[in-house]
Amino acid sequence: MEQWHTLLIAKPAAVREYPFGPDVAVYKVKNKMFATLSYGKLGALDAHYNMNLKCEPQQAIALRDIFASVIPGYHMNKKHWNTIILDGSIPEGEITRMIDHSYQLVVSKLTKKEQASLALHL
Repeated sequence: MEQWHTLLIAKPAAVREYPFGPDVAVYKVKNKMFATLSYGKLGALDAHYNMNLKCEPQQAIALRDIFASVIPGYHMNKKHWNTIILDGSIPEGEITRMIDHSYQLVVSKLTKKEQASLALHL
């Protein structure tokens, strides 16, 4: 879990908060959520570390078809969010790509002024 935290918090202007309690880390950029990281059971599934990531809807469906450990966003808008079960079945490079995609989707919806301020963090 630490490696994923390190990658998430390294994004420009990323912050970690715990608005849902100590068990769910929420990662935001400019007060907009781009990821969650937690440990626990997802419905009937065994307990694992898992991550919720924003995703373009068509890509979200494709990822769910490719990887059994990518499911519709747990407690999230299932059209725009995926839950990634971190059980080792998805290549790390693919998870990194999904994190980058989530972050970029959120940044793309920020105002031009907010986007420009992110350049200062690079």
